[in-house]
Amino acid sequence: MGTTDWNPVLRAEFDQPYWADLQAFVAAERAQAPVYPPHDEVFAALHLTPYASTRVLILGQDPYHGSGQAHGLCFSVRRGVAVPPSLRNIYQELDADLGIAHPGHGNLEAWARQGVLLLNATLTVRAGQAASHQGKGWETFTDQVIRAVSAKREHVVFLLWGGYARRKKSLIDTSRHTVIESPHPSPLSAHNGFFGSRPFSRANEALVAAGRDPVDWRIPPLAERADR
Repeated sequence: MGTTDWNPVLRAEFDQPYWADLQAFVAAERAQAPVYPPHDEVFAALHLTPYASTRVLILGQDPYHGSGQAHGLCFSVRRGVAVPPSLRNIYQELDADLGIAHPGHGNLEAWARQGVLLLNATLTVRAGQAASHQGKGWETFTDQVIRAVSAKREHVVFLLWGGYARRKKSLIDTSRHTVIESPHPSPLSAHNGFFGSRPFSRANEALVAAGRDPVDWRIPPLAERADR
C-alpha cells in the first residue's frame, strides 16, 4: 500500500499475523491465475479518497471478476468497459433522485475524488471466480477501515446496500453518523427497495445538516476527465 494519510490510521494492521498470511495468499494466487484488480490498484479507493477527506462511504462486497473491469473502486469500472447491471441500476436511481443522466461510462473516480470512499469488503478476486478471496483476511482489514471512518470527528454518511453491507452497521457509531440502508442495486433485488430509496439526495441532506458540503454526484461524460 503506497503512502497516504491512511497509513498512520491503519499501520497496526500491517503488523498483525493475518496481514502477512493475506499478502502471501494473494501473491500465490497471482502466480497461478489472473487476479483483479491489478496489484497497483488494489488500494485505489484509499489512494483516491484520503482519510481526512472521507465524508461518504459506499460499501461493496467483491471486485468484479471479469477481465479489465475492476480497478479498486466498488461498483466502478474503467472507461470503455461495459457498465455492469448493478451500476446501471445505481445510475437509474441517480437519475430518478437528482436528475443526473447516465454519463456513458462506469468510472466513478469523480465521486472518489470528492471524499466518497468506494470500498469493497474484499479487495481482490481470482479471474472468473466470484468471492474466491473472501474469508482470507481482507474483511478484517476493511472492517478496520470502516471503524476508522466511524472514529472521525466529522459527520460521515454510510451507504449500506444489501444484506452483506448492512451487517457492517455494527461497526459504525450511529449516534454520530448517518447510515442509509437499502436492498442491493443488483437486478435481483433493486426493485425490492433500492429504486426509490433516494440515497444520493438523502446523503447530501445529512451532510448539509451537519454543516458539511454536499457531494456533487454528477460524473463527467466520456469526453471529460474526472479530475477537472
